[in-house]
Amino acid sequence: MKAVEVKHLYFRYSREWILEDVSLELEDKEFLAIIGPNGGGKTTFLRILLGFLKPTKGEVKIYNKPPNKASYLIGYVPQYTTFSTDIPIVVEDIVLQGRLRKGKFFYTKEDKKIAYEKMEILGILHLKDKKIKNLSGGERQKVLIARALSVEPKILIMDEPTSAIDIKGQNEILNLIESLELTRIVVSHDVKILFRKVDKIAYINKRAIIHEAPQLNIPKDRHFCEVELIDFLKGEECGI
Repeated sequence: MKAVEVKHLYFRYSREWILEDVSLELEDKEFLAIIGPNGGGKTTFLRILLGFLKPTKGEVKIYNKPPNKASYLIGYVPQYTTFSTDIPIVVEDIVLQGRLRKGKFFYTKEDKKIAYEKMEILGILHLKDKKIKNLSGGERQKVLIARALSVEPKILIMDEPTSAIDIKGQNEILNLIESLELTRIVVSHDVKILFRKVDKIAYINKRAIIHEAPQLNIPKDRHFCEVELIDFLKGEECGI
């Protein structure tokens, strides 16, 4: 069973097309990196996968289910910069939010056990009683990832997981993402994510150009030109 199937997806707001004829497939436990210019439709594409928006035309399936029926299969990590740090809430409570379900208002001992396991995996269990506003950018991002993993999802969707984080924190987050045994979709403005063990790369700018990662053959031991790399990724000659 495919983890993600997108067939001839179109989406528009009013008369303006945001996405046009986007198609891609993702196997279980594959790692997809999505890059492209601001305003190119990356966030809209994520919102469609999450079931927040409906396609204007085309078909989207998450493990053979429409996105609005597959929310329990998805863990979502938004940009931490969009997360309010003014709320006086501690790490444990944020991670436990991942155990909430429609119609469920109380946490069980099992919920707490799972939340603690995810915090332990991310190395933040010692922060469980800390207020979110007192954490570093990297620590906050780990909290949001722990919350998403507490869903116990089959697919993890992340929007700019390394934005506004220092280099050390970026490497820690990317190492963690690489190690996860589940399907991963990451939107990033930083093309250095392409040095990672991604399986597929999607360059999205209204349309999508899909690359199998090995064909990039990006050198890891010398400088590369980001502009040239982006030009290559959006080149029509690479095919879809």
